[in-house]
Amino acid sequence: MPLIKASPSRSQSRDNKSHRHSGSSSGFHPFGGRVSKHFGDTLAPDEAYLSYHDVRLTNEDIACIKSDWLTDNAIAFWEEYLEREKLHAYPKAHIVLLRPSMSFLLMRTQDPLSLKSALPDFGKTTHIFLPVNDCRQLDVAEGGSHWSLLLVSVIDGVAFHYDSMNGGNVSEARLVATRISQLLGKPLNFINLEDSPQQENGMDCGVYVCLLMQHLLIQRLLKAQAHEKTSMSMRGKEVDAHGGRKEMLRIIDARRREGEKRRSRSRSPYTSSHHGKSKSRSPPRIGVENEHAAD
Repeated sequence: MPLIKASPSRSQSRDNKSHRHSGSSSGFHPFGGRVSKHFGDTLAPDEAYLSYHDVRLTNEDIACIKSDWLTDNAIAFWEEYLEREKLHAYPKAHIVLLRPSMSFLLMRTQDPLSLKSALPDFGKTTHIFLPVNDCRQLDVAEGGSHWSLLLVSVIDGVAFHYDSMNGGNVSEARLVATRISQLLGKPLNFINLEDSPQQENGMDCGVYVCLLMQHLLIQRLLKAQAHEKTSMSMRGKEVDAHGGRKEMLRIIDARRREGEKRRSRSRSPYTSSHHGKSKSRSPPRIGVENEHAAD
């Protein structure tokens, strides 16, 4: 998957930084009327596009992956994909990918132990990934303006924070790390990695979270040799957000096609149809029955 590009020259870095700060605020909020531009009269934003295990992607999620601020659901899909199709191949790994909704609850609760029954058992866990959002309003769906990534190394007692907008989520990430520390019953040293790759606009933060998560999970953790000291720094790395969006869509469409094939094979010849097409509005599905989806 596209992730690392050659580091830009100093002049390019200055140009990118200038571009990042000029007009980037217009891309902060995921909706604000922009998403509706992606849909015609017949394509409803809330209509399901793909049911993938525990995540139901909508047309709105797909439109956001194409060119907008990623929704909670889009990031949850990516974590589900990494768990089901990457992490699954390493049965001895004890790595947890918490969903955006759980990170939000951890940030808002005063008593993280009250959430223990809804969380995995961290008894053998070595690392925890958490997407962090700066939303402060409990009653706003898909709220907030920025995503960042928190990687907790339980075995080292360190919480690494990767922020693609110059530390915009430091206070939120530090709070989530504190809540995780309380759940684990051990102190965590919070490290805000100021050398994290920086985005070039106001809406790629979620894509950065997804790509960094995949790179750190696979290249730094799963492929590391036993007892080998692995650096968690992303110094000098560049994230290909555009390529990342295309790859995410490719993966989703491949699973959608697989779901369509499975549905057509299982469809009864007596199913009611209109002009040869089923009237069913349920989306193509990839579930526990399909553990070997095509790449």
